Amino acid sequence: MKREQFLRDLRKLAKTRQIELEIFEDKGKGSHYRIKCGGKISTVKSGDLTPMYMRLVRKQLGLE
Repeated sequence: MKREQFLRDLRKLAKTRQIELEIFEDKGKGSHYRIKCGGKISTVKSGDLTPMYMRLVRKQLGLE
């Protein structure tokens, strides 16, 4: 899955749980994005994301 599709899915998931989700495109190093969800922060790399990586990010954000 590409990063943009993953971010859309995260937005939908956060909206259904009524949690604020912020995406900072300029805070990460290089092409990485920083995501803040309910006070927790994670980093998302660019390109194709593996299911294991996506699960790790959701877990770090408290959405798993």
